[in-house]
Amino acid sequence: MLIAVAGPYSAESEQQKAANLKAMNAAAAEVYRKGHIPVIGVNASLYVADELPDLNRKKVISDISFAVVERCDAILMTGSSPGADIERKLIEEKGLPVYYSIDDIPEAK
Repeated sequence: MLIAVAGPYSAESEQQKAANLKAMNAAAAEVYRKGHIPVIGVNASLYVADELPDLNRKKVISDISFAVVERCDAILMTGSSPGADIERKLIEEKGLPVYYSIDDIPEAK
């Protein structure tokens, strides 16, 4: 499965943002160990947003993140945030699995 990994990104400090990304990347590594392909929408969007300083950074990140998640077969939630909750809803609306623990994700066949 192509599994989105979502959780908080935005934070008051750059250190907390980095810690949030590290937590999502660590979870993504565990998804990969189970034989699935993990994707993190924020990771896909950050460098693109850096190249578009004339546009609303939050909108660029959200647009790309949500588009990535819409193509996934499931989502692993590492925590709650306004953006992550929207990503979860995108998956739920399709009737696809929402996981809250890596242990709940089955091994790939």
